[in-house]
Amino acid sequence: MSNSEPSNQELSERIDTLEMRLTFQDDTIETLNQTITAQWREIDALKRQIALLVERLEDAQSNAEGPRNEPPPHY
Repeated sequence: MSNSEPSNQELSERIDTLEMRLTFQDDTIETLNQTITAQWREIDALKRQIALLVERLEDAQSNAEGPRNEPPPHY
């Protein structure tokens, strides 16, 4: 065996390191996925609230009396 080839021990250590990194990355991906899912739920709730507020505003504007052509009370 030449010096340029890694030993079985070195290969085993590299594999262990890669497996640990993969496990950590899998956990990170799962955490990010949960965070994104929670954010999308919150965004959906906020969109519904905005739609409700727009509807209420439109109703209030349509039910509001228009400006009167009366002179101000101080005349």
